[in-house]
Order: sequence, then C-alpha cells, then structure tokens
Amino acid sequence: MAHLGSTLTATYAHPKPVPTNFLPAISSMASSYKDRFPHYNLIHSPSLPWRPSTYYRVASNSPTLAPYCTRSQRVAESTMLPFVSNRTTLFTRYTPDDWYRSNLTNFQESSMSRHNSERLRVDTSRLIQDKYQQIRKTQADSTQNLGERVNDIGFWKSEITHEMDEMIGETNALTDVKKRLERALTETEAPLQVARECLFHREKRMGIDLVHDEVETQLLTEVDVILCCQERMKLHLDKAIAQLASDRAAQHELEKDLSDKQAAQRIDDKCHHLRNTSDGVSYFRGVERVDATISVPETWAKFTDDNILRSQSERTASAKLRDDIENLLVVTANEMWNQFNRVNLAFTNRIAETADAKNKIQIHLAKTLQEIFQTEMTIESIKKAIRDKSAFLKVAQTRLDERTRRPNIELCRDMAQLRLVNEVYEVDDTIQTLQQRLREAEDTLQSLVHTKATLEHDLAVKANSLYIDQEKCMSMRKSFPNTLRLVGFC
Repeated sequence: MAHLGSTLTATYAHPKPVPTNFLPAISSMASSYKDRFPHYNLIHSPSLPWRPSTYYRVASNSPTLAPYCTRSQRVAESTMLPFVSNRTTLFTRYTPDDWYRSNLTNFQESSMSRHNSERLRVDTSRLIQDKYQQIRKTQADSTQNLGERVNDIGFWKSEITHEMDEMIGETNALTDVKKRLERALTETEAPLQVARECLFHREKRMGIDLVHDEVETQLLTEVDVILCCQERMKLHLDKAIAQLASDRAAQHELEKDLSDKQAAQRIDDKCHHLRNTSDGVSYFRGVERVDATISVPETWAKFTDDNILRSQSERTASAKLRDDIENLLVVTANEMWNQFNRVNLAFTNRIAETADAKNKIQIHLAKTLQEIFQTEMTIESIKKAIRDKSAFLKVAQTRLDERTRRPNIELCRDMAQLRLVNEVYEVDDTIQTLQQRLREAEDTLQSLVHTKATLEHDLAVKANSLYIDQEKCMSMRKSFPNTLRLVGFC
C-alpha cells in the first residue's frame, strides 16, 4: 500500500513462468540467468553512471544460439573438422518444435523485459519530476515560513524597541523627579534649622516673658510640619529608588530579549536567503534528529508579550509615582510656606505686643519717677513742717514751765494757763500727725522705688524679648527658600 502523498508507481510483474514440460537449452545454465533482470543488480559504469555494465558483459560473450553467423565465424567453421552425425543414437535431444518454442519464449521474455524497462523509465522520470516539484514546494514553504518568522521577529522587535524607548524616557523622567526630590529634601534643612534656632534663642528670654506663647506654639508646629514633610519625602525617595531599580530590571529584560531577537532575526534572515547555489551549504548528518528547542510559537510570543506587559506595568507605576512626587513637592512647599507665614505673623503680633508693653512700661516708669520726685518733695515739706511746729511747741512748753514759777496764789489756772496747755496738746498732736504722714510718705516712696525697679527690670525683659524676636529670630527668617527651591527646581 502506497503512503499518502507519495507518487504512484507501476507494479512490475515478473516474466511469465516457463511451462514445466519445456526443457531449457543446454547452454541455459544457472549462470546465464543471473542477469536476466539487470535492474535488480546494477553495476554503474564510470563513463555512464546511469547505464549498468551487466549488459555489456553479457553482450561481450558469444551467444549460444545466434540466428546468423558472422564472417569470422564462417571462417572459423571452415577450419573446423567436419561434423560427423551420430546416427547410432536412439533419439535426438530436442525436436524442432522445442526449438521454435524456445525461441518464441525468449522473444516473449525479451519483449516483456523491454516493456517493463520502458515502463520503469517512464515512471522513474515521472517520479523524479514529482519528487523534484514536491521538494521545491517544500523548500518554498520552508522559505515562506522563514520569511514569516523573520517578519514576526521584526514585529516583536519593533514592539520591544517602542517599549524600550518609552521605558527609557520614563526612567529619565523619574530620575529627574528623584533629583528634584533630593534637592527639595536638602532645602528643607535650612528652614528646620532656622525654626530650631528660633526656639533655642527664645529660651534666653527672661522672667515673665519666658512664656509658652503663640510664637512658640507655631514654631513647634513648624518643626513638626517640616519633619513630617521630610519623612514623606524620604518615603517617596525610597519608593523612587526601588521603582528605578524595577524600571531598569524591566529595561534589562527588554534589552536582552531584543538582543536575542536580533541574533535570531539575523540567523533566520540568513536561512531565508539561502539557496541551493549559495555558499556554505553542506551536509550536517543527524541534525534533523537534534531538538534543541525550548519553546513553541505560543510560549515564544507570550514570553515577549509578558516582558512588554511587565515593562508597561512598571512604566505605569513609575508615572503614578512621578505624579505622586510632583503633588508631594507642591503640597509640602505649600504647607511649609503657610506655616512659615503663620510663624512670621505670630512673631509680628508678639513683637507688636511686646513693643506696646515696653512702651507702656516706659510711660509708667516715667510717671513713677515723677511721682517719686513729688513724694520726695512732699517728705521734705513734711519734715520742714515738723521742724516748724517744734518751735511753737517749745514756746508753749517754755511758757508753761515759766508760769510754774509764779509764787503762791499766783499759780492760777487761768485762761492763759488753759490755753497754753491746749496749745501744747494741739502742737504735739499736729507733730504726731505730721510724723505719721511722714512715715506714710516714706513708705509710699519705698513702694514707688520698688515699682520703679520692677518697671525697669520688666523694661529690660521686654527689651531682651524684642531683641530676640525682632533682631535674632526675624533676621534669620528673612532667608526662607522660595517655592521653586522647595519643589526642587533650583
């Protein structure tokens, strides 16, 4: 049974067997029949590789039964001894009928052999043409498949190249944003240091001004805001570093896949352009039995598609992270600026309050000094009044003392005596009153002096607070980074 797709060839029958009652010729020995079917045992000739040499060896032998004799044979026969028939034999070997039938059989076998040979030649020629066309078609199909394979590789190469370009652009963009984030993170150190220095300077306030006021609250809030912004920046910076590593890993896979595809395309393109007349075509025995493949078209395409999908996924994550970092830079810059303005506003208000308190203290101090002066003048006037009343007292007491020396009955409690006594009491009471008032005035003076010292100390405290807030703190806070520097552009 012929295989499916193979060229049908004719079935060649063996020659018709000789009847059993036919006796072959004496010269028809086994050795004479070994080359009856020469196409079964062909020995190629050096000059004609397609023509067997068996026929030439047979033809070179002198045939046993020849219908005609050549001239050389007639000469040879003339030199031979005359044949003497043996008439004494009982019978001859063959009859004329056997002779004719033998010739006829040989003729039929010769015709059948030629007919089979002709059919074999025709079928062989058709088989050669069919196989040639089939092999050409198979080679054309293989060439077409190689061309399609080259086109497929070119398609995926273009996809990988496009994705690589997109990934390189995204990696560069993320790198730029990362550098901006690093610069912005560095810029936050100066405001943080300023806020801490302000807190340290304000610890040098004295007395009642060492208060947990709105300025200190806002400064502590500013420190917390800057530290929180730094933490978020560091977190996003770590994410950016990790994302860049992932992007470069995906890009490396794409580059490796692209390099493999370039090598495969170069090889397949070379195979696609190979022809039967190309140089370098040779035999490689057993190569068709070597299966070094590790993938099929589905897994091959899926591998590249997975690499592209992974790159696209990483690129999407990178773009989202870039947007997050951009938003973070804007948000942190706004937060720090707003808190900076709130601290400055609190400083301004506190400085105004302190300056107003200082001015009021100075006014009160001036009034206190004036009152001290007036009190001192009053004390001097009281002392003078006491000194003046002493003369009246001495005069009255002297009069009373002198009147005690009146003799006998002259010691009369008269109106003069009563009046002098009352005068002494009145002057003494007046002096006691003035002395009491002098003590009160002196106490008031001491109170005024103490108030003056308090006001002077408080004035010094307010002056120190103003110096700290206005000169030290506010002078440092004039150099706060601008928005462009806080978002990392400078």
